[in-house]
Formats: sequence, structure tokens, C-alpha cells
Amino acid sequence: MAVPIAVLDCDLLLYGRGHRTLDRFKLEDVTDEYLVSTYGFHRQFIYYLVDLLGASLSRPTQRSRAISPETQILAALGFYTSGSFQTRMGDAIGISQASMSRCVANVTEALVERASQFIHFPEDEATVQSLKDDFYGLAGMPGVLGVVDCTHVAIKAPNAEDLSYVNRKGLHSLNCLMVCDARGALLSAETHWPGSLPDCTVLQQAALTSQFETELHKDGWLLGDSSFFLQTWLMTPLHIPETPAEYRYNMAHSATHNVIERTFRTIRSRFRCLDGSKGTLQYSPEKSSHIILACCVLHNISLEHGLDVWSSPATGHMEQPEEEYEQMESMDSEACRVRQELLLTHFS
Repeated sequence: MAVPIAVLDCDLLLYGRGHRTLDRFKLEDVTDEYLVSTYGFHRQFIYYLVDLLGASLSRPTQRSRAISPETQILAALGFYTSGSFQTRMGDAIGISQASMSRCVANVTEALVERASQFIHFPEDEATVQSLKDDFYGLAGMPGVLGVVDCTHVAIKAPNAEDLSYVNRKGLHSLNCLMVCDARGALLSAETHWPGSLPDCTVLQQAALTSQFETELHKDGWLLGDSSFFLQTWLMTPLHIPETPAEYRYNMAHSATHNVIERTFRTIRSRFRCLDGSKGTLQYSPEKSSHIILACCVLHNISLEHGLDVWSSPATGHMEQPEEEYEQMESMDSEACRVRQELLLTHFS
């Protein structure tokens, strides 16, 4: 009796019954060194992700060989950390491109659903004070709740008519606004902004601004570079320092703000799908944004598991476009007063 082709698994058709697939792959059968070199993370970290995401990845299916949560996670990690296109990674681990695509999509959405669990500002006073103390220990800058900056991630052109994603270098990208703490853990990540938007416009429209203007702590501030406008909650460097106090302030500001640049380099190094060296993300802007956010979630989870944020060398292929902003002081007199008081109190 003929078997209807619709019930056959695409991986079975492509590789045959004798092919060694990830569904037969056992974590306990390989070394941690192999897992780190192939999937970017050690065994216990992968087991943690299986426990965290397993329920979301175990959806009802009509397929006779549904891909297990463990397999889906390994496939997605392989894509995130290798930067390889899905066809190549799928061939290497023994599943089809179609299945590889489903794995990446499923794991990405499961991680995005948990973004607020792992990426957020602290709320209790003790943790907030610890955050400030960590920043102060870097270069003597007081009251810092986080450092903020934007970075571009290359994506494929959505369509020929849509120029909103073309950045100042003529490349299609997403402009991602992020805040990190002194360890490099992300406190905020907005990954969906079109690459044509300058950093200052992204911040003006971002949820982060609404948070700091209406909800968050009034006794501290973020540090941002000169592509942003000075705000009462956002301290920027002085354009032309003149006094010793102003020079000391700018030096402390620069040394502290450098943490976010190191964090960007680390994320690109760990998640090679974002660094541009293997090509742009071959997805729509929305799906690309979700992949970036999923990598941000994994970055924070890896820090919670003791993986050194600064252990990987810098490899970023796509440099952030130079912003063509005019160096000018904020017209916000209250923001100027706050910065001047900071100069007089701590740097004079």
C-alpha cells in the first residue's frame, strides 16, 4: 500500500534513516569542550535552557518525529553562535533547512517571551545602590544607574522602496538602543529601530525615555555620549572642557561609558550571527529584531551562570555608522544645573 508523502518527515526524506541527527545526539555522550566549540555553551548551561524553555518548545504536533526541545535549542545556539547560514548549519547537525528555520524561530520566540525576566533595571534600594557602587568603582563617577548607547546590526534589505532601514553608511540595519551595568549585563534593550534613525531620535522615541521621565529613580542618571542631548537623567560629556574639574568629569565619563562599547563587542563575538562577518541577517526587520533580542537574553543568562563577559576577543565586522550630529549643549536649564552641581560636588 502506498504511503502518502505528506506524512513523511522532511529530515527523513532528505537524509534517510541511517543519518545521525540531533534527535539521536546525547549531551552526555560528548565533552564540554565539544559543546562549547560547536554550540558556544557548556552542558549545564544547555540543560538550564532546556528546563527554562522546554514547555514552550513542546507544542502538540501531528508529526511522528517531532523535534525535541533539546534538539531545537542546540540547533538555535549553533546558528546564533556560529553565524553560519541555516543551510550550512543544518547540514552539519543533520536536520533540514526547513527544520533548522523552525528551530531558530521557536527558540527565538521563547527567549523573547522571557526578555523582561532577564533584562530589566533593579527595583529594590539595596540592588540600586550596589549598581551605583559598581559604577563608582570604575572611574569615580557617582550616581550612575547605567550606560546607554546604540549599535547597528546589518539586515537584508526589506524591499527596494523602503529606505528607512538604510543607515548613514548606505547599509541596511537595525539601530539597537541598549543600557548595561558595570559588569556588562543589559538593563534595557530595544532592538527594533530602523537604521536610518540617528541615536538621539531613537532615544527620544524609546520606551527607555518614558521610563526615566515617569517611573525610575530620581536620584541617579544614565551616561550617554555626545550623540544624545543632556537630560536631568542622562549625563553627557562637555563638548569643550575648560577647567580641571570639567576635564576630570569628561575623563571619568569616558572611562565609565566605555563599558557599553565593550559589551557590544562581547555580544557580537559570542553571537556571530550579529557581527556581519558571515553576511546580514536574512530575515524581515521584525524577525531580525527578535533574534537580536534573543541573543541579548542569552547574554544576560550567561552572565548569571558565571561566563565571563570580557573573555571573548573583539571581532565585530560591521562598524557602527558615524553619527553626523552637531555638538551642542542642551537647552534644558535644569539638566545643565544638575550636571554643574555634579561637577562642583565631585570633580572640583
